[in-house]
Amino acid sequence: MKRKGEPSLSSSLLLKVDLQVATEGERLPAPAELSTWIRAVLAEHREEAAEITIRMVGEAEGAALNQRYRGRRGATNVLAFPFDSPVQLEVPLLGDIVICAPIVQREAKEQRKEAQAHWAHMVVHGTLHLLGYDHQTPLQAHHMESLERTVLAALGFPNPYAETSTS
Repeated sequence: MKRKGEPSLSSSLLLKVDLQVATEGERLPAPAELSTWIRAVLAEHREEAAEITIRMVGEAEGAALNQRYRGRRGATNVLAFPFDSPVQLEVPLLGDIVICAPIVQREAKEQRKEAQAHWAHMVVHGTLHLLGYDHQTPLQAHHMESLERTVLAALGFPNPYAETSTS
């Protein structure tokens, strides 16, 4: 039986994940887990090498980035910054994902979700953003959420959009 977080697809994709941890006191996923979750997204969307930076931040940095780049107050769970070269370059850099660790931990608790499952969802969500997916319109949201559910199910995680039980 496959355990949660194990890869469901074997992928020979060359992947480099640059992990930056700028927060303390949070239980963070292991680098191998992050790579597994990213590979699960890329397996269906990319054949060539990929490089992604994941930066795990506290609420102050998360709020500053959210204000600067989205014009919104307060920290959010995940931000994605796709690499957009000003000139045509053949580089494997997909971009940066910033995850606010305290927000992810708090949301998991409030939504009664396993922390690892919520972390996986945030990494999958951010990776899809780097690949150009968005959720600004209902149609975009439906498509992106469907992709998220499929990838997470392949990894052994539950539907992140299912209503949580109050019992």
